Amino acid sequence: MVRMSRLSERTADRLTVGLFASVVALGLAGTILTVVAWVDLKPEDAYPNLLSAFAGVVYALIGALIVRRARNTVGWALLGVGVGLAVLSFTSAYAVVGIASHPATLPAPSLVGALAEPDFAGTSTTLAFMLFVFPTGALPSRRWRPVVTLGLTAAGLTVLGFLFVPAKENLPAPGGISLTYANPVRVQAMGPALAAVLAGAAWVVALVTAAAFLSLVIRYRTGGSEQRQQIKWLGLAAASELLLLLAGFLALIACSCASSPIASSLLLMAAFVVLIGVPAALAIAILKYQLYEIDVIIKRAVVYGVLAAGVTVMYVGVVVGVGTLVGERGSPALTIAAAVAIALLFQPLRRRAQRFANRLVYGERATPYQVLSDFAERMAGTFNLEDVLQRMAAILAAGTGATRVNVWLRIGAQLRSAATWPAEAAPLQPVALADDGAVPSFPPTERIVAVRHGAELLGALAIQKPPSEPLTPTEETLLEDLAAQAGLVLRNVRLTADLQASLEDLRASRRRLVGAQDQERRKIERNLHDGAQQQLVALSVQVGLLERVAQDPDRVKEMADRLRGAVQDALDDLRDLARGIYPPLLADKGLAAALEAQARRAAVATTVHADGVGRYPQEVEAAVYFCALEALQNVAKYAEASSASVRLTQRDGDLMFEIEDDGRGFDATLTRRGTGLQGMADRLDAIGGTLTVRSTPGEGTLVTGSIGVGEAGHSD
Repeated sequence: MVRMSRLSERTADRLTVGLFASVVALGLAGTILTVVAWVDLKPEDAYPNLLSAFAGVVYALIGALIVRRARNTVGWALLGVGVGLAVLSFTSAYAVVGIASHPATLPAPSLVGALAEPDFAGTSTTLAFMLFVFPTGALPSRRWRPVVTLGLTAAGLTVLGFLFVPAKENLPAPGGISLTYANPVRVQAMGPALAAVLAGAAWVVALVTAAAFLSLVIRYRTGGSEQRQQIKWLGLAAASELLLLLAGFLALIACSCASSPIASSLLLMAAFVVLIGVPAALAIAILKYQLYEIDVIIKRAVVYGVLAAGVTVMYVGVVVGVGTLVGERGSPALTIAAAVAIALLFQPLRRRAQRFANRLVYGERATPYQVLSDFAERMAGTFNLEDVLQRMAAILAAGTGATRVNVWLRIGAQLRSAATWPAEAAPLQPVALADDGAVPSFPPTERIVAVRHGAELLGALAIQKPPSEPLTPTEETLLEDLAAQAGLVLRNVRLTADLQASLEDLRASRRRLVGAQDQERRKIERNLHDGAQQQLVALSVQVGLLERVAQDPDRVKEMADRLRGAVQDALDDLRDLARGIYPPLLADKGLAAALEAQARRAAVATTVHADGVGRYPQEVEAAVYFCALEALQNVAKYAEASSASVRLTQRDGDLMFEIEDDGRGFDATLTRRGTGLQGMADRLDAIGGTLTVRSTPGEGTLVTGSIGVGEAGHSD
């Protein structure tokens, strides 16, 4: 909105209050004078004069509100129109009372009445030229200044011409028939010149008024969504006015008369739209346009307008057209025939009017009802995973006119883009959910609505529209309705995705287990080949040598001692190999004793805390033992730690273990699991356990595992 810098806010407020008070006073005076002169006024003059007084107050009130709240030039123009309408009602009624109703009771009634026609000319041109500055309060560009200047000059000449032209005053203005007298301020000698000026000025005013409408069309085509919504309100009032006038004229044609109750009612409604509907539309457009859904109102107005016009045309065609051909115009039979034709054609006409209104309001886009209907119909079919989500995105784009639509699917603590419209658009990166699980915020050009099934967050629907076309209330409702219906769809999609992911994890786990088994076999084979096998071969050679020196006791004793030592080495190697497969100490004494023994041999100072743990099934103890050993080996290799700790606890039916170090740590969110950590996770997963790794650079690492054991394992 444009602020008027030439007036301070306080001065503008005082002037606004003064003008509005003047309009109220003039309107009240005009109403009283009209009632006083009622018997001397024709009904077709009396009611419009009262309506003019009332409309003046309405225009002034709305203008004052716009000036005070929006500081918009349109408000000043409406204040001027309000003043003009109040003056028009007052001067017309004043002259009728002073000349016809109660002569000589009011001073200079003919002079006051002479102001009515010039006042009407100025008021009507002010209302027309206001379109140049609607809705922003400023001209579309500087190039329009010469046009407006020319129009204002012509309007001023028109006012002066009506004031001094040697012609009759027809009151109430404009064109009243209740009172006629000669213009008291006419300049008889300038009659031809004034007539020529009025004719030329009228053409200029008409052309400039057309230019004002053209400027409004240009604003609508080049402006943003806000301006288009505002202009639609004024367009609705103008379209209603044209339809009422057309219907009124058709009613006059149908009855072949100068006036009829139907035509008078329609024309009175047309006057009401101009005097009341236009200022109301302007007020909504500038002050409260976002509170009402103009597209829905326009659609309904178009439907009812087309129906009214169609019914009127059918009625006139049957009653007048057919009646003229057969020579029985106005026959009751023709009226009945027209009613029957209207009843038969009403529904087809209504459907066509509905389609026309939808096309006018939504263009090539589908209506919200069509979007929801298509969504329900298509989702009821059988589609693969990608097709379901892609169809959902396309349906949402068709209903909202969005330039981009994203269907997000919740996977763990992230939202991942599962479908995008248009399909060739680049996919977006996953977005982390907030700590409370809420949907994160997006850029201001995007609107995102969570998709839930019950209280469970399943994903989200996000649309992006051009900055000049914000989301309308209808589109907002459509987005929320689609999100409500999409809950079950996304739940099924996520279950399918989770199942596929689980199958992939299972296949990968099996491949890793097979690989680990092969690797362990090769390791055992290598250890046997390089260790015990070589030692046994050496023993066999030495036994052969022993047979050769059997006659030499000293040599026999020496070689026997050497054989004893070799046998002991081979035995030690075989025991070490056996401990690597399943330590005897673990089988005999349990987890605590086995881990304490390993802690004493660890490269990093390690403490073991076993709180209330006892014996568990062999597979559970083996899993915890080897996971702890792998974690301690990682501490020794990578952590650069000075100490580590192992803690065993049983709580709520779960055996839990923790390995913590004070090393350099790492970013667990950015680092992929190595073969060691993945092997630990696979070992625990095989028996229903879980593994968690928490680490922060500079703060060490905590490896936590949990296995369900029920009530087993408590030490006495």
